[in-house]
Amino acid sequence: MSKRNSQAAKSAARERLRIEREKQAKKDKARRQLIVAGSVVGVLAIAGGVGFAVVKANEPGYWEKAADQKLVKPANTSGAQGTTVVIGKDDAAKTLKIYEDPRCPVCATFEQNVGETIDQDLKDGKYKLQFVGASFLDRGLGGEGSKNALSALGAALNVSDEAFMAYKSALFSVENHPEESKDEFAKDSKLIEIANQVPELKGNSAFKKDVENGTYDKWALEMSKVFDDNKDGVEGTPSLVMDGKKVTAEGSENAPQTPEQFNAAVDKALKG
Repeated sequence: MSKRNSQAAKSAARERLRIEREKQAKKDKARRQLIVAGSVVGVLAIAGGVGFAVVKANEPGYWEKAADQKLVKPANTSGAQGTTVVIGKDDAAKTLKIYEDPRCPVCATFEQNVGETIDQDLKDGKYKLQFVGASFLDRGLGGEGSKNALSALGAALNVSDEAFMAYKSALFSVENHPEESKDEFAKDSKLIEIANQVPELKGNSAFKKDVENGTYDKWALEMSKVFDDNKDGVEGTPSLVMDGKKVTAEGSENAPQTPEQFNAAVDKALKG
């Protein structure tokens, strides 16, 4: 092979090598740009996700929003916020105030043992009963069952006094009352299921709609405030008060838990 041909071949080889290097350099540059672009998108996506999470975390919860709803007061109530719930004969001379939290297991035991006695006393006009609902267990245990059940009780009260008392008894019954730690009353379906055991509420479409729509959610929160701000010195449930004085079992600071204890304590309170 001549020198000329040899040099030409070397030049061609060098040119091909240069072209290949340029192509590879362009590929490497393009790959780097894609990696950088992908990283930027990833960072932006993460930042956006974090930002969205922060926004969602700072949004008010359902019951915080309910506090800003328009107040709807159930029928058969009185007072500026509709939180005075008094049941019984108008000519009954005195009023027994009862504080209860729907999730409270001791309230459930009280209602199971003494509820029928109270019902009979109201029929006999022995006293009137004023109900004050609480939801402090939602705060202590987490959840919303107490508030939700209070709202459903408001829907029952809107039907009638009798429906309210029967529904309250059903909620606290052995068959229906959940363990304190189980937030079963947070489910509208559970509250409606229990309501179907009450003749006036069974298949009652208006009641069902009020429970599902949270018609009395704001009212439930206002009722809870009555408990939180009470002037009777009540801090737990169940608690009974008559004429500003706590009604307790003999030798105890707690509400009576048997019909015998209850009758003795209430009779003493009625005598003043």
